[in-house]
Amino acid sequence: MLSTLLVPMDDSEHAEHALEYALDTHPDADVTVLHVVGVPSMMMGDAVGLSLEDDINEAAAERAEPVFDRARAVADERDRALETIVGVGHPARNIVDRADGYDTIVLGSHGEDWNRATHRFLVGNVAETVVRRATVPVVVVR
Repeated sequence: MLSTLLVPMDDSEHAEHALEYALDTHPDADVTVLHVVGVPSMMMGDAVGLSLEDDINEAAAERAEPVFDRARAVADERDRALETIVGVGHPARNIVDRADGYDTIVLGSHGEDWNRATHRFLVGNVAETVVRRATVPVVVVR
């Protein structure tokens, strides 16, 4: 039986489906939602914008809040509680680095930029990287 799940979320429907799956399939598990901000991009927009803030942690938390609000709404519909954590930097690296504290990772098959070939080429596919590098089981939800 799984008791702790890490569910990385961005603004995508796939991520929301992954959270729904985690909550519905593992009703007794503790669920933690991770949102990573400051994602590297070709123009370094998000990462540069975050680095210019006076308090990076506070700015990261503010940017993560809309995703966490959405996650809480999904959890509330199921009368479930969840924890939230914010990561800064590259999503796959953040997920893999935190994996050891959980029984499994449940993530969406594609993130918010899955259809942008340039983004996928430069940054890589998060789900694929997590599946290859995680030290715990990974469930990929479509």
